[in-house]
Formats: sequence, C-alpha cells, structure tokens
Amino acid sequence: MLDLKRPIAFIDLETTGINLSTDRIVEIAIVKVSPDGSRQVKRKLINPQMPIPKGSTDIHGITDEMVKDAPTFKQAGNEIKQYLENSDLGGYNSNRFDIPMLMEEFLRAGMDVDLSNRRMIDVQHIFYSMEPRTLSAAYKFYCQKELVDAHSAEADVQATIDVLMSQLERYQQLGNSVDSILATIGEEKVVDYARRFSFDDKGVEVFNFGKFKGRPVCDVLKSEPQYYDWMMKGDFPLHTKQKLTELLNRTLLKNN
Repeated sequence: MLDLKRPIAFIDLETTGINLSTDRIVEIAIVKVSPDGSRQVKRKLINPQMPIPKGSTDIHGITDEMVKDAPTFKQAGNEIKQYLENSDLGGYNSNRFDIPMLMEEFLRAGMDVDLSNRRMIDVQHIFYSMEPRTLSAAYKFYCQKELVDAHSAEADVQATIDVLMSQLERYQQLGNSVDSILATIGEEKVVDYARRFSFDDKGVEVFNFGKFKGRPVCDVLKSEPQYYDWMMKGDFPLHTKQKLTELLNRTLLKNN
C-alpha cells in the first residue's frame, strides 16, 4: 500500500488528438487515491467544441453525438480544479501528455491552476526505467491480466494504479511513498509542460528546440527580441507562451 501524506489524483484523458495547441479533451477520468487506500472516481465527457476526427474515435470510441450535450471544459473546469486541489498527480505518460493537455485547457478557460507544489508520479516513467513497454503490456507483465476496454479513460487509469501497486511490490527499492519513488527514478524539473524549454546543469532555462537549442532563453530574448514575437504568434502551447513571457519580464527587470 502506498504511504501517502496527501491524496494522489491519477488522471487519464481521451482527446481529439495529440497536439497540445489545437486538440481538446473529450473525456477525463480521475481516480483519487487517499492516504487510507480508498479510491474515489470522477469521470466526465467533455464537449470539445470541435469535430472529433475519425482516427481518434477509432481509438477511444467517443463520437460527436456522445459529447454534443456534455459540458465544455470551461463549464466543467472549476469542478475539476476543485477535485484536484491538495492532491499530488499521477498517471501513465501523464507528465508528457495528460497534465500538459489538462493545463492547456485550464489556461484556455482562463483558470489559474498552480501545480508548482504538486508531486507527479508518472507510472510510465517507472515502467520505462524498469521494463520499457506500453500500458497494455505493463498490465499484463505486472498484473498477469489482459487489459479489457483499453482506451476507455477510467479503465486505463484504474489499470495504471494497479500497475503502480504491483511495481511497488516488485521493486522494493522504490519504497512506498511519493518521496521514495521519485528519489529512486528521478524527478524531472519542468519549465514548460511541452518541454520547449529545459534547465541546463546550472539551473538556467535554455531552449530545447530550434536554432537556439541549448542557449539561455533570457540571453536570446535580450539579443534577438523578435524571437519572442515569433513564438507568441506561432503554434506553441499556451503554457509555453506563458513561461516565455515570464522569462521576458525577468530579462526586462534585470536590464532596468
């Protein structure tokens, strides 16, 4: 059993696609694991206010007809935000997809959600550190079961928690607390959720893409101010643009 100081909310999203800037959530499932081991489930269909591509429907089975009367994210956002309050976060590939996508939706809805004090357990990270595979393979490997209803958000997130519990039994070195797990597998320090920026070995924010890759963001913004305008007009996630603006403001303050 996990040794928890506060709940972990495990999240799984089904979406119109995988582009953080242009795609939208169509279903969210959150299973909150409390320190006493009990689980609470919140599952909602979301109207993405855009057509769901057939390729996405083929994966998760959610159609335009199924979500036409569902709330938009802006309508459901406050309920979701409140449900996640005072909880750490978890999921499968959640650090690189589900949490970044969820944060984009909060930002699009004009909602300020601060995750800076949340710990994030990505079960895929544990799995890839130990036995690189997919969620279905992980479930079969760790739980000796076939994953039925894969790509149903709730089934996926319930399976993710079961995989984590089996990982804790198998890998004693992980311990059974959030602190011990992250101390073993490492905790990534994130600038923006889309990883367009990263930290160098001195803790300075640097570009993680393009012609300025590896260069400090503040240095580039100082010498090439037009690059800020290019990024703000470009097809970058809102959270990336938010962090870019924060770095620009920091640069301007230093120069004054």
